[in-house]
Parts: sequence; structure tokens; C-alpha cells
Amino acid sequence: MVAGLINANPIVYEKKERRGRSVPSTADGDEYSVEPIDQLEVFDHIRDIKDPEHPYSLEELKVVTEDAVEVDDKHSHVRVTFTPTVEHCSMATVIGLCIRVKLLRSLPSRYKVDIIVAPGTHATEAAVNKQLNDKERVAAALENPNLVEMVDQCLAPSYD
Repeated sequence: MVAGLINANPIVYEKKERRGRSVPSTADGDEYSVEPIDQLEVFDHIRDIKDPEHPYSLEELKVVTEDAVEVDDKHSHVRVTFTPTVEHCSMATVIGLCIRVKLLRSLPSRYKVDIIVAPGTHATEAAVNKQLNDKERVAAALENPNLVEMVDQCLAPSYD
């Protein structure tokens, strides 16, 4: 943990049980059929991302929820809305960057991904949203080795 935390004692929620997904069959026999991505699959990719300041996952802190994931598979679009634990969260941009990087690494490249702060939950919500959804700003952030190291730590699997 980092000294001087803005939210030193966050509320920690219980993780939801993982559910199996039923995979639609390809009755037409087309071996090139692409299975659609759904809300649960996207949530499964991001739920275990570790918070940059706490030893908890974004799911445990309710920063991300399954209901805050929108998927339009037909138009290859994913939108994740996240909720920082406090209005002045200094790590909101890092959290959003972690979500973006995880989805860039996990989803097929055809998907456009939007990451936004839940409306009214952060003091600089518009600025954070602009940073997280601007390709040049994201690319510049990912050229910073210290930031990449922080993102990789948040994305590293935990074995608890």
C-alpha cells in the first residue's frame, strides 16, 4: 500500500461467483464463424485487475461491475464505465488505463473500446475520460516505463 492514501479504508465487497457461459453452437458448420463477445466475458477480463493503491481487485472495490460493461458485438464496440472509490481519486486515470490495456490484450483487434468514469463520480471526470479515450495520449502514457510497470503490476494474476 501507498502512504498518504486518499481512501485509506475502502469498502471491500465480496467477489461474485464466476459463472460458466453457454457457448452458442455453429449449426451451419462454418469453421470460420466468430463467437460473439458478451458482457460477462468482458467483465471476466477486467474483474481481477488489482487496484493500484490497495491489495484488492477492482471488483472487490466495486470500481467495475458486470452491469457497467456494454458490448455491441455486431458493431465491435465495448464500453466500460468504472466508478472510482472516491471523488478525488488520484489513480482514476491509471485504473482506466489498466482496463484499456487489459482489453487491448484480451479482445480481438476489431473491437473499439471506450473507457469512461461513471457520470458524477469523479471531480475531473471529463479530463479523465478525454485522456483514456485519446489514442495519442494513451500511446504516450504507454511509452512511460514507470507507468507501464504500474499497469503490469495491476494486471499481474494473483493466486489467492
